[in-house]
Amino acid sequence: MRERYQQGKTFSAYLEGVEANRDLWHQLYRRARIPQDVLDAARSLPGRWNLLVMAEDWCGDAVHSIPYVARLAEAVPHLSMRVIGRDDNPDLMDAHLTNGTRSIPVVMVLDEAFQEVAWWGSRPEPFREFFLRELKHLPCGDRFPGMRAWYARDQGRSVLRELMATIREGVGPGDLTKGEGRVPLNKGA
Repeated sequence: MRERYQQGKTFSAYLEGVEANRDLWHQLYRRARIPQDVLDAARSLPGRWNLLVMAEDWCGDAVHSIPYVARLAEAVPHLSMRVIGRDDNPDLMDAHLTNGTRSIPVVMVLDEAFQEVAWWGSRPEPFREFFLRELKHLPCGDRFPGMRAWYARDQGRSVLRELMATIREGVGPGDLTKGEGRVPLNKGA
């Protein structure tokens, strides 16, 4: 995974290359703020963590999630992030299916040795529930305004809190202040 990570783009390089939803990507990145409880939790993590994000610029869930993950990585010295394309990495995508589908974004949590210990994707649970209840029955073209409104109200909080829970699961049980603990990656997630 080290090679994949190193081949990934920094978020700023990724952002400069987006074509679909370009204005929205830039707008959300400018506005993205990290809640203090998430910052505190991230800063308390032992070790160094590398977030390998799989996304595409056309994806509505990615545009509403990844700018917040990027801001988190920027704010925490022992977190770093790179972005790779889903369509350029079918083997990785097939190893991170959500309910059997190639849903993005996917955030892979890599430890200091670039071993994957956990992953998150592709939507926060509160949004999944909202989508099933309010949007799924609509034609695809009519879903985006509801999606946009939900994500705007949430302001990345659900994504960030779920990602921090995922990272903590990767760290595993033990005294986090001493860097103890690690659980194996659950590939069936």
